[in-house]
Amino acid sequence: MTALAHEQCPTVDDGLSPAAEPEVRDLDEVLWQAWKAMELPEGYRAEIVEEFIEVSPTGRRRHTVIINRLRRALEAHLADGDHAAYQDGNLIYRRKVWIPDLFIAPEDLDEIPDEEDLGVDASGVRAVFEVVSPGREAQARDRKRKRRAYARAGIPLYVLIDDFDGDGTVVILTTPDPDKAVYADEHRVPYGTDAVVPDGPAKGLVIGEAIVRS
Repeated sequence: MTALAHEQCPTVDDGLSPAAEPEVRDLDEVLWQAWKAMELPEGYRAEIVEEFIEVSPTGRRRHTVIINRLRRALEAHLADGDHAAYQDGNLIYRRKVWIPDLFIAPEDLDEIPDEEDLGVDASGVRAVFEVVSPGREAQARDRKRKRRAYARAGIPLYVLIDDFDGDGTVVILTTPDPDKAVYADEHRVPYGTDAVVPDGPAKGLVIGEAIVRS
């Protein structure tokens, strides 16, 4: 996604009674309440990534093309299993909210609702995919902040398709360590060479020229 803005939100006036004030002093709760109250114009979306609310517009044409190619490939690959590929859904984890470009979860999302029915609990998500957008902030979000966030949530597979890493790179991250917020295993594949998903419902999926070509 392309970042429009990100800012820390230290306070929010949500009309809570004085008795409730100690609860919202916790930054996670403040950000959560602010996110739920946001009304965005069409074509924008908001996430809570680490200690920020980040507002992003929808992607450019190249971004849309890659995501659609990847989604079609995933749908074909997952057709005979009990998982599916999803787009533009809220992943919820401990008062954090992410909207990955694509994610893999059970076909029946009612199996993994979040407690407030605002999205999907990240504990049931098997993989996330992000297509890196131009711009320093967008790149830092996908390469660093979301990498830490997804690892902290224990999501088993994180795949980045990154036009801006050298001549283009597919990065496959596995073996999350939630305590350290890192992925222990990283496999980097330059464009022009097939990247293969090593495990999980998408095991064997090839991300190659058919997906990343210009």
